[in-house]
Formats: sequence, structure tokens, C-alpha cells
Amino acid sequence: MSTTRPYSPGDRGPEPSGASGASDGAAPAVGASEGAAAPSVTPGAADGPPRARERHVRTLRLEGESGVVPLARDFTRQALYAWGWLPAATADRRAAADDVLLVVSELVTNACLHAEGPDELRLTCDNKVIRIEVSDRGTGQPAPRTPHRAGRPGGHGMFIVQRLCLDWGVARVTGTPGKTVWAELGAPA
Repeated sequence: MSTTRPYSPGDRGPEPSGASGASDGAAPAVGASEGAAAPSVTPGAADGPPRARERHVRTLRLEGESGVVPLARDFTRQALYAWGWLPAATADRRAAADDVLLVVSELVTNACLHAEGPDELRLTCDNKVIRIEVSDRGTGQPAPRTPHRAGRPGGHGMFIVQRLCLDWGVARVTGTPGKTVWAELGAPA
């Protein structure tokens, strides 16, 4: 389902000011150059799988970085390990983690192709849903290509996101250039 709601039903909305999830001493993401693309991690985010009502947030600055798609995938993979999605004990759990990595790749790639590149990747996870947010300065509106033609190259990114996710949409802040494309996937059982 495609939507332009800034947050999906039942979401608690944006974090309050100052709740970026940054922690002291966070190590740079794999593949990140020194002083650039340093991730933010909520305290305790590496303490295993999320427990009831816990919310873990990780943020990666991508603005001005090269190789952002593999950088975003590596960052996401590290978060999935920290949150207990990986290593996967079952095929279903592995498929859920692969879906998250694919959606991250699609959203970051779309920002590269259609929006002058991504500024930031933000991952939020609780015991039920993982939310992926990719911010950019583009003015366009992402949408699945219609009609979808399976044999035609290109243009499948948002169709894939639509098929894999519980929900997705676009959030804009009035008076600020750009947008945040978000997608939510269910946590593995």
C-alpha cells in the first residue's frame, strides 16, 4: 500500500528533540571513512533482540559519501546482528533479514538515481516492526511504475518495496527541501 502519511497507524511519531539515539563512542560503520558517516546508536541497542516496548534506533549520515548503497547495507546488516535478526535460526528469519537489506538497497538507490543522493539512513526497530527511513533533498514523489512490467529492465524498486513492506510512504517537512521515504517491515517471529 502506498501512502503519504508521515507515520503509519499506531506509530508513535518522530522522536522528541534530542532523542536522536546518538551514543558516545559509537564506532564508524564498516567501509566508512574516518570522520564521515559515523552512525548513531541508542544506548543498549547491541544488547540482543528488542524486548517488549523497547525501541532501538540507528542513524547513518550518507551525505557526500561514495559507495552509499553497500555502506547502507553493511550498516543495516550490523544493526540486524545487534538486534538479534541475524544470525537467522530459520529460513523465515533469514528471509525477513534479506527483505530488510533489499528494501534498504532499493530506497538508497532511488535516492541516488532520482534525488541527488541520500542524506541519511535511519533504522528503528521494536519487537514488532523495523522502520527504514531514507532522507534526501529531492522534490520528486516515489511511486511504483504502473503498469508493472516484469520483463522490462529498471523501475522495479518501489514495486519491490510495495510488495515486501507492511506500509511505506513519504514524509515532508513544510519549508524544508527534500523528503524522507519510509518503509516498515514486520519483525521475524
